[in-house]
Amino acid sequence: MQFDQLDRRSFITLLGGAAAAWPVVARGQQPSMPVVGFLGAPSAAPYARALVAAVHQGLKEVGYVDHQNVAMEYRWADSQYDRLPALAADLVSRRVAVIIPIGGAPATMAAKAATSTIPIVFNTGADPVELGLVTNLSRPGGNITGIAMMTLEMDDQVRTDYQS
Repeated sequence: MQFDQLDRRSFITLLGGAAAAWPVVARGQQPSMPVVGFLGAPSAAPYARALVAAVHQGLKEVGYVDHQNVAMEYRWADSQYDRLPALAADLVSRRVAVIIPIGGAPATMAAKAATSTIPIVFNTGADPVELGLVTNLSRPGGNITGIAMMTLEMDDQVRTDYQS
């Protein structure tokens, strides 16, 4: 999966905003160093590593550096989606400051099912309203927000237009 420069910038900006909100959202509940929890549906494949690197860069741009003032926890399901609920529960038990699902809807759905209080920042190609992740796009509500590129819907529309 390729991400263009604008999508990466949007994702990094969103994560920076989430990072800035950590002290307000979780004051008194977090360890002295906030922990970012990555919940990966796939293995730590090259595209997943590229997303993790983008998150690291975005956090660095807003002053968070791994092993200095923020810690990272990684959980990878290795494409065994039935493992995602337990991995998400493990991150919740670690009291991470934010969960970043990688691998689309399966990881995001598992994170949402595991917590209603820890912020979840997602990136998906599907419609998050249709999936039940958020109530609407302009005001997602709850503890979950992210970027929806809606590429699946665009693919369907292109196929429909082409077949007409």
